[in-house]
Amino acid sequence: MTTINKEEIQKFSKLANEWWDVDGKFKPLHMFNPIRIEYILDKISKHFQISRNRKNLLQNIEILDIGCGGGLISEPMAQLGGKVTGIDAAEKNIKVASLHSKKSDLKINYLNKSPEQLNSKKKFDVILNLEIVEHVNNLDLYLKSCSHLLKKNGLMFTATINRTLMSYVKAIIGAEYILRWLPIGTHDWNKFIKPEELEKQLFDKNFRTEDLKGLEFNPILKKWKKSDDLSVNYIICSIKN
Repeated sequence: MTTINKEEIQKFSKLANEWWDVDGKFKPLHMFNPIRIEYILDKISKHFQISRNRKNLLQNIEILDIGCGGGLISEPMAQLGGKVTGIDAAEKNIKVASLHSKKSDLKINYLNKSPEQLNSKKKFDVILNLEIVEHVNNLDLYLKSCSHLLKKNGLMFTATINRTLMSYVKAIIGAEYILRWLPIGTHDWNKFIKPEELEKQLFDKNFRTEDLKGLEFNPILKKWKKSDDLSVNYIICSIKN
């Protein structure tokens, strides 16, 4: 069994050289990054009782970034002192991420693997699943693998897109066809997952929900913000029991 979707790997491999182009195909993720990072740091600091004023906020925190792409989240986590492992099933993504981290003088352990291929004897404090679960095959195996890789009382962040009429209008018609923020075909609406479905699957894998928030784009300010609106983008912070 595998979580790797070969079509998805091919799709993102074609775009691999654009990961760090802030005006390229991944511009939406660059715009998305500040609110995602702020949310993650807030939850980590509270959960592990770390002062937000500490210089190396994530010092000694072992982080696994699954579906790391070119390293857009791995690098900020490493810059804050985190011990980061970034994995991706697309070899081209890992090559781009490794090269960029060397240029940035950051030590990040990048591996061309999917979560079920990792040795589960190695456990992490934090797992990041950011905009990845809608692209995998066999979500059940994926979340089981995450559970095996996370320490007891560890944190997992899962950010994805709700399966609603609004998400079809905004995330597919709007983002792909009208605004051309994303290449057409980036998302399959049928693979989007409702928060209650994801929470149920996480509960079955020994996780409890610590927080659930919507993430909403303000087109006037061109910024993302936290929201109680879960109809399109949302993030679940869960704790391993």
